[in-house]
Amino acid sequence: MRAYQVQSFDNAPTLATIDNPTPKNGEVVLDISACGLNFADLLMAEGKYQDTPKPPFTLGMEVCGTVVAQGPDVNEPAIGTRVAVFGGQGGMADQGVFPAALCRPVPDDMPAEIAAGFMVAYGTSHLALVRRAQLQAGETLVVLGAAGGVGLTAVEIGKVLGATVIAVARGADKLAVAKAAGADHLIDSETADIKAEIKALGGADVVYDPVGGDGFKSALGACNREARVIIIGFASGDIPQIPANILLVKNITVIGFYWGGYLRFNAVALTDRLAELMLWYADGRLRPHVSHVIPLDDAGEALTLMRTRKSTGKVVVTP
Repeated sequence: MRAYQVQSFDNAPTLATIDNPTPKNGEVVLDISACGLNFADLLMAEGKYQDTPKPPFTLGMEVCGTVVAQGPDVNEPAIGTRVAVFGGQGGMADQGVFPAALCRPVPDDMPAEIAAGFMVAYGTSHLALVRRAQLQAGETLVVLGAAGGVGLTAVEIGKVLGATVIAVARGADKLAVAKAAGADHLIDSETADIKAEIKALGGADVVYDPVGGDGFKSALGACNREARVIIIGFASGDIPQIPANILLVKNITVIGFYWGGYLRFNAVALTDRLAELMLWYADGRLRPHVSHVIPLDDAGEALTLMRTRKSTGKVVVTP
């Protein structure tokens, strides 16, 4: 079968031919219908992600597929069940082997391309905003990188929760995507004074930051008293140093958040949130945005779209 693999961190990933997987105890094999890409896939390809396995390994952290084989001790999900799963790796392939306990049934009316990119992006934003930042109706949420894979979901979820959402993104096209997702106010990070514009709109009660760099510094400077700044990642490549004096004077809380870490110490928190998100999707309150669907044979193009920031929402790879 085909698999897009990292053979060495010194070389670009390549499409390889490998043996079909065999499930062990606690595992199932999926015929993969679609694989949602995440910024972490770029980091993993370079050996820079916190949970990077040793090469060789197959890229692709989250998938939608159909169960075609079970490990010796597995009864559920049943063969033939259509599921979504966050496996951490192994998704950019024709088949993959994944923990049965992490597989979640997918509604019949949810396309594979949507299901494959739903779990991490929406799960990240929901858990971050509800559990960690405790965003309240009527507060102002600033979303940096608002047209990206997780940023766009933060815009949607912020609106569902009753917040006023300020979307910060690069260029008119990306801001239009954020506007379509429900953003109340738009700030162009290429041309605007982010700090001044957020302040003019009343300041930030919660900042959602998957970008880091100068955007973080600007948003921090526009925070209201008792604001919460939740750090999702550093897509800019710049990890900012936090001036503790600003936190002290304005009683600001900075919160670190790593969605995948919950798999180790509180997986129930993830599954509970996913159940609520699926209900919101079924009710039409969430409208996932997939900008590109790329065939597996062109998987390198999919990573390039993310690396060069030419995508909005999710990029999905299909066998």
